[in-house]
Amino acid sequence: MFNDIGALELVTLVVLAVLVFGPDKLPKVIQDVTRTIRKIREFSDSAKQDIRDELGPEFKDFEFEDLNPKTFIRKQLDNDELGLKELRSGFDLKKEMAEVTDAVHGRDTEASSASSATASSSGGRIDMSKKADLSKRPEKAEKPAADDRPPFDVDAT
Repeated sequence: MFNDIGALELVTLVVLAVLVFGPDKLPKVIQDVTRTIRKIREFSDSAKQDIRDELGPEFKDFEFEDLNPKTFIRKQLDNDELGLKELRSGFDLKKEMAEVTDAVHGRDTEASSASSATASSSGGRIDMSKKADLSKRPEKAEKPAADDRPPFDVDAT
């Protein structure tokens, strides 16, 4: 609970408590605070037990920590029933982003061309790093005039 309080902060809190409550009343205040914290914990444990009893035997493995969204999602992603571990291990986001970046900037690295060649040979993706060779297609080699605009399709944008 107080993992991030350093020695200086702790000394400051003690000095502040002595100044506010006085040295003669401080032990009684500390006892009252600890008693209150203990009662709150007992009340919380009692409420948790009552909820578990009311839910019945179907929820015997129910943990209140699972209600935290981070814990719930982490628990579901680690579940092997969905096969998400295989998906996560088979997908390398950094490598994919590097390939896209190289393709956009027109860089032709050995790693990106080799991986894109294997992907295109397997029918997976289009190789964006290769430049179109217009000499192989003479009908497409001519550029349209500046006045000729392609038809504008509102639904496509």
